[in-house]
Amino acid sequence: MSEESTDDPTGDLTHTDASGEVRMVDVGDKPDTSRRAVARGEIRLTPSTIAAVEADEVGKGDVLATARVGAVQAVKHTWETIPMCHQIPITNVDTDFAVGDDRIELTVAVETTGKTGCEMEALEGVTTGLNVVWDMVKAAEKDGDGGYPDTGISGVEVVEKEKRALE
Repeated sequence: MSEESTDDPTGDLTHTDASGEVRMVDVGDKPDTSRRAVARGEIRLTPSTIAAVEADEVGKGDVLATARVGAVQAVKHTWETIPMCHQIPITNVDTDFAVGDDRIELTVAVETTGKTGCEMEALEGVTTGLNVVWDMVKAAEKDGDGGYPDTGISGVEVVEKEKRALE
């Protein structure tokens, strides 16, 4: 995440001031470091929808290509949607889709060089990428009542975090 509450050894919340007001954490005195965060999540879909995605037969277009663009865009704009995130220089974004019989897993790796981490950016990439998949296939997933009983996004989590001093 772009604000690292673990930097405070006392465990106190770092997004509030002495009076309890929400604030952005001051990272100005922190040294620049090389940082990487990886997040993943999945969307459950019907097997017929998975087959249509794999055959590129979804009416709205190439689902995974569109979701990849959405994930990268979300990474780059995280600071605009998470109120206390810093705008950070994104140096790399990798997206990887794993298509199973009834689900698509998305893994997003984000890299930056700066004063704060990029976990929130990785999480935003995953959630937006999976939301794009849902948007692209919702006509195929919708049941007779307009609901989505077989569709769901789950398991969104940070699976890796690295911080390395610059040489």
